[in-house]
Amino acid sequence: MNAHRWISTFLEAQSAELGSAENTLQAYGRDLMGFCDWAEDQGHSLDTLTRADVESYLVHSDAQGLSQATVARRLSSIKQLFRFAFEEGWRADNPAIQIRGPGRSKKLPKVLSQDEVDRLLHAARHTGRSHADRVRNICLLELLYATGMRVTELVTLPLAATQGDPRMLLVLGKGGKERMVPLSSSARIALSDWRAELEIEADLPKNKGLERSKFLFPGRGKTGHLTRHRFFALLKDMAFTAGVPADKVTPHTLRHAFATHLLANGADLRAIQTLLGHADISTTEIYTHVLDERLKELVLTHHPLARDS
Repeated sequence: MNAHRWISTFLEAQSAELGSAENTLQAYGRDLMGFCDWAEDQGHSLDTLTRADVESYLVHSDAQGLSQATVARRLSSIKQLFRFAFEEGWRADNPAIQIRGPGRSKKLPKVLSQDEVDRLLHAARHTGRSHADRVRNICLLELLYATGMRVTELVTLPLAATQGDPRMLLVLGKGGKERMVPLSSSARIALSDWRAELEIEADLPKNKGLERSKFLFPGRGKTGHLTRHRFFALLKDMAFTAGVPADKVTPHTLRHAFATHLLANGADLRAIQTLLGHADISTTEIYTHVLDERLKELVLTHHPLARDS
């Protein structure tokens, strides 16, 4: 098989057997196609590549000025492809199995303060071309901050999951894993208001007889729901209205804020791990470092001896 067939078969297996998300599959595809293009330029093929060849590709990637995280991700994709090829009998060995990557840098995530989140929530009430847009934006932000959901989990939330006045939401996370997340009172109010708007929209003469979207946040595109990119743009508008630096405001920084603010107020790290849907507690532990840095900054900024020095 040629390289394209290797990759497409691998991606099909990832989707069918592991339920990998579309975004994950696209990332694998981009990484592996770049690797295959490089291999072809070097006169290599996937069925004859050696460990030294894979290591040469990593050196090439590093020379391009790519971050450690990007190189590590590329190596992970290559390792999984060759492991799959070995299991399928396409190769008698796995040339990447013993290669160690550069690891990932321990850069702390950007975190919004409680005041900045409050300003964003207030700005959401004034961002949008119509009343319905504003109600939707409030619901989006309240749900994201109340639950710490990933942006894909939020925009693909089924309407059926929010029936009644739920105290908890069932969220479908990475790898098809489900988890329950509690809703705050303000998030429940925002959710109820948005569902009422959806009912009004459905009852309008122009919309009667049309099939209703199965998503809580419908969209006009082929996915049927609000896209991640559209939500990202909405957040930038809210940040501008709120007077919060736009580079600090993304769906993921709100997820970070959810975790860090919980931890700062005494929440258990294991509970936060469950709420975020992290498979490994070490992923959640990054928030203890964020909190440590904030406490250190607080002491250096406000302690009288620190000010004197």
